[in-house]
Amino acid sequence: MAENSVFLEARRLTRVYRRGSEEIRALDGVSLTIRHGEFVSFTGPSGSGKTTLINLLGCLDNPSTGEMDLGGKVIYGSGNDLKEKALTRIRREVFGYIFQNFYLIPTLTVRENVALPLAFYKKPGAEGEVDRLLEMLGMGHRMNHLPGQISGGEMQRVAIARALVNRPSILLADEPTGNLDTKRSAEIGEILQDLNRNEGLTIVMVTHNSALAGLGGRKIEMRDGQAYEC
Repeated sequence: MAENSVFLEARRLTRVYRRGSEEIRALDGVSLTIRHGEFVSFTGPSGSGKTTLINLLGCLDNPSTGEMDLGGKVIYGSGNDLKEKALTRIRREVFGYIFQNFYLIPTLTVRENVALPLAFYKKPGAEGEVDRLLEMLGMGHRMNHLPGQISGGEMQRVAIARALVNRPSILLADEPTGNLDTKRSAEIGEILQDLNRNEGLTIVMVTHNSALAGLGGRKIEMRDGQAYEC
């Protein structure tokens, strides 16, 4: 895919939840374009729609209304919403996900945790990625340790390696430093910035951390379910 080509385009995405007779409009007509190789940060207060939006962009949830194209292919909209089997394939082949909680399996070693996605699907060329990523992220000396034997910052490095092991086209990070102190947050921020600059990885991140948000080339503020370019 050519640098700066349109990677993902969302048009008027809306997500409505119902709680009894109450209607909660978590996302209200968001339109945006993300280009290949961009680093986009979403900021805003709790309840502003950040996580709802990133879940829709990452095909982890479906919009109530609106349209989205990924790589020129319709994902949602115009009566052509993809079926769950096709969405599962896209989640597996296109996206890498990082969350605030690390979600490492405590009985597996660092290396086994990173390799876990390959047990379900292995993208061609991904065979050597486990060791390469652990070395690149400074975790080569920890690969035989269990998660309980490493620090929080190290666990997030492992989670990043796991998200990258199948060589995704886009990395989605939802509060990736939410459980880390200032020093560890800065370290993770540098890693993400390096992945974007040196590996050309497209990154979409949700964060409350203003310093972390400033690392991206583009910042979007969420307010009341709507998106505003900063």
